[in-house]
Amino acid sequence: MMDIHGELARAVTHFWNTRTAQSERQGMNSGVRDAGNRTAVTGGRHADGFVRLIAAIVRDAGLTDATIRYAARAERTLPGYFRPTKEWDLLVVSGSDLVAVVEVKSQVGSFGNNFNNRVEEALGNATDFWAAYAQGGFQPSARPWLGYLFMLEDSVASLRPTRRIALAPYPVDEAFQGLSYAQRYEEVCRRLVRERMYDAACFFTSNARDGAGGSYNEPSTELGIRNFAISLAARAAAFAQLR
Repeated sequence: MMDIHGELARAVTHFWNTRTAQSERQGMNSGVRDAGNRTAVTGGRHADGFVRLIAAIVRDAGLTDATIRYAARAERTLPGYFRPTKEWDLLVVSGSDLVAVVEVKSQVGSFGNNFNNRVEEALGNATDFWAAYAQGGFQPSARPWLGYLFMLEDSVASLRPTRRIALAPYPVDEAFQGLSYAQRYEEVCRRLVRERMYDAACFFTSNARDGAGGSYNEPSTELGIRNFAISLAARAAAFAQLR
């Protein structure tokens, strides 16, 4: 297999360098700057490195005719079941086959405000996707592969333990009590895979200072880029055999 860890390091470098450049450029022409971290994301393209990584995994598996759809919204929109359509982050298409669908997400800051939203989004998207597939929404394609790639900012706020939650009469799952936001996300990603809502999930952390040089941390081997890549490559190789 390709140097998957080296490729992820390059994608992480691209992410942080692009965010920094966008933050510096945003508002230079209009004189108006977005609030907080939005200055670094409203320009888009910061996740392009992760897109290229996924494309490389697919092609390295032998599916050389694959088309990676991630730029135009219309090209990465699929029918839903509980809603008319869903705009995904990335689609892998080969001929009439929907090979893979991947959500590529990141979070920098605002951990407490966004945690529940991110979890609800991941759950809802997977539920809607598999319901649409079961109803024949993607035919004549064989069963596609669904993946979730998530990078969290490595910071004091994301790594420190949270306070215990007192709730009555129905107590909070002890597995979440006292965890940092990074540990919560790790547990969520693990459950998403073990409950078979996603075929694979990749969860890792990084920060702007070290990430600009490609540094990242994988808290769980189960949720590491290697397992993610092996799962995706196996599915891409299976589609390649149909050609």
